[in-house]
Amino acid sequence: MPFSELLLPELDEEMKKTRTTLERVPADKMDFAPHAKSMPLGKLAPHVAQLAGFGLIILTTPELDFSKGSVKSLPFESSAQLLQAFDEGAAKVCAALQATPDEAWKENWKLSFQGKSIFEGQRFLAYRQMFLNHLVHHRAQLGVYLRLNDRPVPATYGPSADDKMGF
Repeated sequence: MPFSELLLPELDEEMKKTRTTLERVPADKMDFAPHAKSMPLGKLAPHVAQLAGFGLIILTTPELDFSKGSVKSLPFESSAQLLQAFDEGAAKVCAALQATPDEAWKENWKLSFQGKSIFEGQRFLAYRQMFLNHLVHHRAQLGVYLRLNDRPVPATYGPSADDKMGF
């Protein structure tokens, strides 16, 4: 069994959980930030929606230098726009994952800015740390933002206080 087939169920679950979280982002709270150092919701939600596309870059290129401008920040226009961007990115990263041969996971992948390394290591670590763990981290932040705005927080790795599952 190819290694990518082992990773597909995890990707599918994380995409479903992330989409549910994005569906609950309040469009009327784009300026909300829980702290002065926190990203406002109007930047955090598009960042989460765009992260699947970052997974695609990791799986299909040997490196990314942010200073070269190939990745543009997604502006928040509407909830529907965020979900569309997320769905498109999720479908592309899923297809790329299916097409990733086992030997590609050991190849080097590099993330930099103006030639200064941010990450350098095996593609597998880039996929897990820079993409999937990064996505989960920011999804959790969105959960806090939802809670602080009295919006229901979706269940992720078990029930939330809002999504009771009969326990």
